[in-house]
Amino acid sequence: MSYQIRKAAVIGSGVMGLGIAAHLANVGIPSVLLDIVPRELTEQEKAKGLTLEHPLVRNKLAETAKQKLLKHKPAPLSSKDHLEMIEVGNLEDDLEKLGEVDWIIEVVVENLNIKKKVFEQVEKYRKPGTIVSSNTSGISINAMAEGRSEEFKAHFLGTHFFNPPRYLKLLEVIPTNKTKPEVLEFINQFGEDVLGKGVVEAKDTPNFIANRIGTYGLLVTVQEMLKNGYSIGEVDSVTGPAIGRPKSATFRTLDVVGLDTFIHVANNVHELVEGEEKKVFEVPAFMEKMNEKGWIGSKSGQGFYLKKKVDGKSEILELDPETLEYGPRKKLKTTSTETSKQAKTLPDKMKALVYADDRAGQLIWSILKPVLLYSAEKTHEIAEDIKAIDDAMKWGFGWELGPFETWDAIGVEKSVERMKAEGETIPAWVIEMLESGKKEFYQQKGTTLEFYNKGEYKQAIENDKIIRLSRLKNENRVIKKNTGASLIDLGDEVALLEFHSQNNAIGPDIIQMIHYAIDEVENNYKGLVIGNQGKNFCVGANLMLIMMEAQDDNFFELDFMVRQFQQTMARVRYSAKPVVAAPFNMTLGGGTEVSLPAAGLQASFETYMGLVEVGVGIIPGGGGNKELYTRLLEQVPKDIKPDLQKLAIQTFESIAMAKVSTSAHEAEESGFLRPQDGISVNADHLIYDAKQQVLSLYNRGYRPPQRKKIPVAGEAGYATMLLGAQTMKFGNMISDHDLKIAKKLAYVIAGGKVPEGSLVDEQYLLDLEREAFLSLAGEPLTQQRMQHMLVKGKPLRN
Repeated sequence: MSYQIRKAAVIGSGVMGLGIAAHLANVGIPSVLLDIVPRELTEQEKAKGLTLEHPLVRNKLAETAKQKLLKHKPAPLSSKDHLEMIEVGNLEDDLEKLGEVDWIIEVVVENLNIKKKVFEQVEKYRKPGTIVSSNTSGISINAMAEGRSEEFKAHFLGTHFFNPPRYLKLLEVIPTNKTKPEVLEFINQFGEDVLGKGVVEAKDTPNFIANRIGTYGLLVTVQEMLKNGYSIGEVDSVTGPAIGRPKSATFRTLDVVGLDTFIHVANNVHELVEGEEKKVFEVPAFMEKMNEKGWIGSKSGQGFYLKKKVDGKSEILELDPETLEYGPRKKLKTTSTETSKQAKTLPDKMKALVYADDRAGQLIWSILKPVLLYSAEKTHEIAEDIKAIDDAMKWGFGWELGPFETWDAIGVEKSVERMKAEGETIPAWVIEMLESGKKEFYQQKGTTLEFYNKGEYKQAIENDKIIRLSRLKNENRVIKKNTGASLIDLGDEVALLEFHSQNNAIGPDIIQMIHYAIDEVENNYKGLVIGNQGKNFCVGANLMLIMMEAQDDNFFELDFMVRQFQQTMARVRYSAKPVVAAPFNMTLGGGTEVSLPAAGLQASFETYMGLVEVGVGIIPGGGGNKELYTRLLEQVPKDIKPDLQKLAIQTFESIAMAKVSTSAHEAEESGFLRPQDGISVNADHLIYDAKQQVLSLYNRGYRPPQRKKIPVAGEAGYATMLLGAQTMKFGNMISDHDLKIAKKLAYVIAGGKVPEGSLVDEQYLLDLEREAFLSLAGEPLTQQRMQHMLVKGKPLRN
């Protein structure tokens, strides 16, 4: 039997159920969201004359939850329009709707008996072949299925999403003893290809994989802190990026997750394990007291940290576990922390801490060691192999390296010898691995990654849609490179231009490589992808370089740089072979300007796109003003006369207010993406999808666009835009310098003081843009803004 999911049902409209319904909507799958029927009327409902039988009352829980989606931050929906894809109902009147769906997801309270009662009702209404799953964070999947029919059991499994479902990559899939292999295979593939998740198959054990290891690690850290007198701030200062963990480190992470949630997860394991393991999962008394007081973290306003005003300034205070009072935040600063900061690679950073004999080193070793041993001890109990554990921790907890990758990074043999010397018991299979001459859990064999599994190295099987640029480089597929970028052969006669300057900022080296790339592709390839696998696609032009040239009054050189950037973007637009940009995460300023001229865009689902140059006192200088305006113009149907003033104002507002999309869908609504551009829900598939778009364009006989005149809003449009800016100035919403920037921006977008509807050529608009850019760069207030951004990392309003 083949499976497909066209519509789903989500039972339970709490935080997780709501988030899952939202993410289904994000990927185009409508759902019906069901919850219980309220037993009492509110005073407001009584005043309106409503009864318990009224649909507004009976569907209240699901409908109220649905409306919250528009207020939640970060936004669960990638577009507000997706809200309409969620239908609401209740578990008494609407159970027959379960017969209309292909997937039923249970997300009710974490109570086995309640869940079993829900599934008893579900079985009465679901049609045969419908997949049913539970989003439990740790209750036995097999126990939930007890009492159900064999056909139900064959289509039942656990699907544990992590919160928030839109943003966290991990999806743990937990089959029962009766789950059909084809159901498991389908959900695994659907989770990766459609939902965009990193799917890990887990065994039906308490808390599965990520919460089992992650909760253990957090509790070990708390216990070490209490045992040796570290403060909360000291722990967080060394348990973040220095060891490959998120910036939120330990206690800030707990504040974000919520202490109440964490305690529930910890207690779930505590009830089901024995001996020494049970002791570790005992929640410390001070955390229980915090929970009783309601100090559960960000959602309550205080937790391990409290933000408050001290002497008129906002300050973050840390909790003292002994007194439960807040005081100044402390940091650990030792020889090893300073050495770690100087290290260039994560393994070197970790080694500097792990093997140091100071307070920071002792802390890191004392919390890493038990996590590594526990992961090895539980490997075959909770997962199929070590890679599943590493992937789960990276995708679910944001670790840069999983436990076994961490072990490799600090040296397996060296660390095991130290553990033995300290009297630790090493899991037998790890000893066997070392004694057989294998010194690492992972090894790179050519372009293939292998991991140790039951006595031998096993090839890591990945989806064909995952292209790793680092492996292509190891295959000697680099065509040419310089300090800022590399041109790489992707195969199938498609090349990729990868930025790798600091922050992927665009400077002369990247400009040079774009010219080379287009020359090479026009002669020898079918097309070009512009993309990379860094933290962000591109955060803009090299601001430091621009500021230094402006401060030195070197406007001849600055003029040359801007001209060159504009000419380079024209080469992207008019390349004889298709160029597809693959933006993701932060795609700001120059990053957007690189993307807009491309023949096609393949954007990651999480793409934050915007022309934000006004934040540093200038306007886009690489053709971004013209490109955004013409994109909006091109989307007007050919049989409708375009409203040039409306299009100019839309462009002006987007740039003047430095609007940034919060998703690829929002980028499409803002005009940065066109309807024909692609969106990759799974970020790991982005390069592959962009490559396929290049091949599709080439195979359809791609021809570059023709240069043509552009109709502009002219003097009337300029006056309208200027009026809007001056109104904001009169309302004290912008400064005098903001108004100066707005005037220049309006002049560029309007096409100068020409009659409305005048046809102008691209070079004319680019010349206006460049002149405005240079004049603003020379302003002292603009240079102050640039300096502030470089030093503080945020805009200055002056």
